[in-house]
Parts: sequence; C-alpha cells; structure tokens
Amino acid sequence: MYDLVIVGSGPAGLSAAVYAKRACLDLLVLEKEMMAGGQIVYTEEVDNYLGFPGTSGFDLAQQFEKHARELDVPFAEGEVTGVEKTEEGWQVQLESGESIETKSIILASGAMHRKLGVPGEKELAGAGVSYCATCDGAFFKDKVVAVVGGGDVAIEDALYLAKMCKQVYLVHRRQGLRATQVLQEQMKNTPNITFLPDREVKSIIGEQKVEKIELNNKAENAPEELAVDGVFVAIGMEPQAAAYANMLTLEGGYVPAGEDCTTQQPGLFVAGDVRTKKLRQIVTAVADGANAVASAVDYLTKRKKVVETC
Repeated sequence: MYDLVIVGSGPAGLSAAVYAKRACLDLLVLEKEMMAGGQIVYTEEVDNYLGFPGTSGFDLAQQFEKHARELDVPFAEGEVTGVEKTEEGWQVQLESGESIETKSIILASGAMHRKLGVPGEKELAGAGVSYCATCDGAFFKDKVVAVVGGGDVAIEDALYLAKMCKQVYLVHRRQGLRATQVLQEQMKNTPNITFLPDREVKSIIGEQKVEKIELNNKAENAPEELAVDGVFVAIGMEPQAAAYANMLTLEGGYVPAGEDCTTQQPGLFVAGDVRTKKLRQIVTAVADGANAVASAVDYLTKRKKVVETC
C-alpha cells in the first residue's frame, strides 16, 4: 500500500510529487496521457513563470518532469475511473480494471478549456489561438484580437486585452450576454472593444499563425470574415473531476477546497486547476501541489500512518 497516490502529472501533480518525495513518502504518480506536463505542454510560450521568461510550455513541462524523475518519483500510466474509501485508506480504480491501495490521495487531474471544435483551432493553437488572456495577452500588444464567449470570463478577458491591444472584438453566438451587468457596462465604456452578437465562429484561418476568422452572422444568415492576429476562446472550462463525484460534492464540476487543499473526505486532497479557486495559472498549481502534500503529511502523521523515514 502506498502512502500517497497522485492523480495527474501537470504542474500541480509534479510539484506534489517532488514535495512528497522530499517528505519521504512512498508514492505513485498516475497519468492517463502519454507524457507529463498537463495543459502547459500545448502552450507555445510561457512568459509569466518566475525565473523562466520566454520558455515554451513544453520545455517547462520537461523541466518539471525531469526534476521529479531525478528524485526517483515513480510514474504509471492509467486513467482513474473512481476512488473508494476502505478500512485502511483508499482504493483507486483504473479503466484497465486494476485497483491501487493507498493511505491518501492527491487529485491533480486538472481542467480542460472547452474548445470551439472548428477547423483551424487545433492547428493554430499556440500560434494565435489561446485559452488564457492573462497568460498570452502580452504577446498581442498593439494587435487586433477576438474574444469568443459571452460570460464573465469572456468580458474580463476582453477588458484585460483592451489595455494592450489596438482592437478587441467580442464574438458571441447570442444577442444577449450572460456576464454581470457591471462588466457589460465596463465593456460598453471601453472604446476599443466592439461587440459582435449573433455570430458563430465557423473556422480559424492562417498559414503559420492566425490571420482571420470566418463567422456566420446568424441575424442575417450570411458569412463574414474578420481579420485578427489572435483568437481568445473563453467559453468555459471542463474540470476533470467526474471520477470523484461519488465521494465529493462538486461545485460547478470542481472539487471544493481551500488553500490547504483539504477536501470533505479525510485523506483525500486536491491540487491545481480542478480545485475551486479564482486564478488558474502554473504558479498557483505548483503552490497547490506543495500545500496538498503538507496537508497529506499532517494527516498521515496524526494518524500514525507513516512509520518509515528516509
């Protein structure tokens, strides 16, 4: 039986792995993908992680994984389908039918940005297509961009980008916005934001980078093209927490927990983008990993579940 199983190997999971290894825990990291790193693997450039300006997300992910592997952190490939409480601790169930016994778990399975699912989106991801304005906005200084969405996050992204971009278009498939009235008023009072309602994005076009987007004007049932340098997709997140719904009461699909990363279930901790919190960035995920391990060590120590030292 492991002291700790970490589900996910993004920044939160890898940070937790490093801290757990340094705490002399017998641990295992489970990852369903072919490589570690989570969402940052697909980020072309990261410019806001302290000490690594201008690095690519892929390179940063490799550095994170290298750090963990140099500490002999064990990894296994497998998709978690559920977790169950046992007399001794927890059982982690995998899609393969295998189950793993552990005294504690850190859920670091992350959240995925909802995609538009249109031609060009995948091909131009990181080359003008972004899902994080605060991460990538600085790369579009004095340029023209489009934000797709109609909720609070979309308006907040548009307001944020308007501070540095020449022109921001807010593209929404409906006439009305879901965002709070305060944000809508702020947007109306921002001269370089133009609202384009009743438009659906049909494709994102460009050779090496985004050049324009093809829209369908639903009100007029006519195609349109909009020349832009970047497209920020803000249509929501999909937290990867469904496998834990039998053990936890989720909030909007996320696992509720404070900064100590402790959940409703003793011995079950959460870290990274799958946790309820305001800011989802690499730095907050890494911090969560450290906090979750600190809470896990405290839990195990108080229950005398850790007897070995390294």
